[in-house]
Amino acid sequence: MKLGIIGVGHLATSILKGLARSGWNPADICLSPRGHGPDLARRDGYALAKDNADLVRRCDLVLLAVRPADAATTVDGLGWREGQVLMNACAGVSRAAIGAAAPAHIVRIMPITASELGASPTLVYPRTEAALPFLDALGSAIELDSEDQFEAATVSAAIYGWAQQLIIAGADWSAAQGLNPQTARELAARTFVAAGRMQAEQDAPMHDILASLCTPGGITAAGLDHLESNTVPEAWRSACDLVLGRLRGK
Repeated sequence: MKLGIIGVGHLATSILKGLARSGWNPADICLSPRGHGPDLARRDGYALAKDNADLVRRCDLVLLAVRPADAATTVDGLGWREGQVLMNACAGVSRAAIGAAAPAHIVRIMPITASELGASPTLVYPRTEAALPFLDALGSAIELDSEDQFEAATVSAAIYGWAQQLIIAGADWSAAQGLNPQTARELAARTFVAAGRMQAEQDAPMHDILASLCTPGGITAAGLDHLESNTVPEAWRSACDLVLGRLRGK
């Protein structure tokens, strides 16, 4: 099955690195002739479409990764045919919003740039067998039961960036205390990886895992109390609400 990518920007470039990492043949991937498409085709051997209609004609599985505001106009009039699968990676763009313009089977997905490491927890709705090999190459597919659930889960793509800001803050603070900057960076990053693995891979309730770290009078509890008193958890939740509102057009 040939994969086509419409919208070869930052996210698509990360996805291509992940596909290459997992062994996908560049000759089986066709890129649109805008953005980074021509350069990547010339450098790495990807096929290059003459235009988006040519890409749709040549491919059975198509990834759409353009700006959300451009999604409907981009897919309109491209000659979609029965049996094609369109993977829509445009945040906040519902299946209905592009369904009339692209009468293919539309699957919403939300990968993140960790795709290039094979570490993206990629949201998908609805489950579609044809898309699974692609999603597995990027990391792990997280299947949602409804489009409303998908929209709420998409907030995690913003949280991914916020977590990086916290890693930077921790690394900068440690470096300011005299740690080698590279050591500080590695320590902060690996601490977040370790915390994520504990929550993802343990069976205990999430709050119990946290409570096991919070010895009364200890440093973890003291720091969490300080964050709570400065309304950090409340601000975090309200930021999630803000992003979800944007995704739902509010």
